[in-house]
Amino acid sequence: MEYPLVSVVIPVYNMEPFLGETLDSVLASDYPSLEVVVLDDGSVDASYALARQYAEKDGRVHVYTQLNMGVSAARNRAISLAKGKFILPVDADNKISREFIHNAVNVILQDEEVKVVSPRAEFFGNRSGEWKLPPFSLKLLARKNIMDTCALYRKSDWERVGGYNEDIIAREDWEFWIALLKDGGKVIKLPDVSLYYRVRSNSKRMTDRSQKKHVINVLNQRHPDFFERELGGPLRYRRTWSQLINKAYRLFHPCVSLVGENYVDFSYWVKALPFCFGDSFGSLIYKGRNELREYNYKGKDLVIKSFAKPNLINRIVYGLFRSSKAQRSYEYADMLLKAGIGTPEPVGYCTERIGLLFTRSYYISLKSECPYVYYDLIKKHFDNQEQILRAIARTTATMHDHGYLHKDYSRGNILFRETGNEVKVEIIDLNRIRFMEIGMEMGCKNFERLPGTPEMFAILADEYAKARGFEADECLKLMLKYNSAML
Repeated sequence: MEYPLVSVVIPVYNMEPFLGETLDSVLASDYPSLEVVVLDDGSVDASYALARQYAEKDGRVHVYTQLNMGVSAARNRAISLAKGKFILPVDADNKISREFIHNAVNVILQDEEVKVVSPRAEFFGNRSGEWKLPPFSLKLLARKNIMDTCALYRKSDWERVGGYNEDIIAREDWEFWIALLKDGGKVIKLPDVSLYYRVRSNSKRMTDRSQKKHVINVLNQRHPDFFERELGGPLRYRRTWSQLINKAYRLFHPCVSLVGENYVDFSYWVKALPFCFGDSFGSLIYKGRNELREYNYKGKDLVIKSFAKPNLINRIVYGLFRSSKAQRSYEYADMLLKAGIGTPEPVGYCTERIGLLFTRSYYISLKSECPYVYYDLIKKHFDNQEQILRAIARTTATMHDHGYLHKDYSRGNILFRETGNEVKVEIIDLNRIRFMEIGMEMGCKNFERLPGTPEMFAILADEYAKARGFEADECLKLMLKYNSAML
């Protein structure tokens, strides 16, 4: 029989009256490969001293202390110090049965798809009787916490989801179970009572109830894709009614979203953007009329552009007749890439209406790997500036040969990076591209908003002319004639 090490982690804060009972129950386990990690979270009573007494008597007990940082931080540090393959959190005022760990390990070893093994539970203290929790389902987990903290899982899964969230100040176990299970995995409940849950008037479970709105706000912020999939929108303060409220909302606020074939598993997250995009979403890149934020999702660094709500006439036009700026940005990025023109890879877009009136739209792309914009050529010295300018000119010529005229071709919308002996150029902010035959004069006029010296424009004109079969001197004259940003 294989006996992989199980780490029982016990965060402690002022639990002197109860900690001894908890440790006695854990150390009485019949499982032969066990360690107990006690993390004192800055207790002001004798909890730490009591835990040290147990450690001196039993080598399986390891005790650490830290300044008070909250239960999530304490539990995370305890798990980071744990050596076991499996983790079993136990609250410092509860007890477990002698057979619990052994039975749980037997179950989780039989099936890699099993992510969590939970116990049946029984109350003691100020309440008695069985704690009757419903059978596990993701849809129910989206509305309420249906498992106690005390359940066996793999340490690798704790690492995968980034541990317990330290920003949430209540129901941190609910957030953790969502993170661990939302993408799949089985939850098995043992048939016998294995957890004894102490009920007392000032227990954390009781005091957490006052943090309902905070908890729901954090859950929506961290798991919008999960709630979109399970509830059709965010978790509402009236949790039981969430699905019905979201259906009614979407009836009057229809949403259209699309993701590229490489990002099918981003679908629910993209559709949830109207609910979750805001000041606490990702990190701000730019905020003006439109807003750009950076966000990491499923290991991908993304840039999300939220377009400003247009005036009433355009809300009608975009609502009924014309594609949104986000949709055009997505379609034009795909078009440029197919033409061999660099732009950050498009991921998807989302648009929302109120009735027939357009309201908001969001365009999502991968974050560009280009560290520079055209304007950096003005602000700093590049040893291969001529090579960079020629690459920009060739990219512009390719766009014009395809009939793509960028109407906002400015110093911040041309990105570049040096890769060995090559320069990669990417064009962004694509929603204002127009389609037409572009001759020499119109093409040269398209450089009008780019700052530069006459020497820089001589290089741009020379390379642009070569690429399109024009006379370089004529191109330079036209660029200088139309340019309004000459240095």
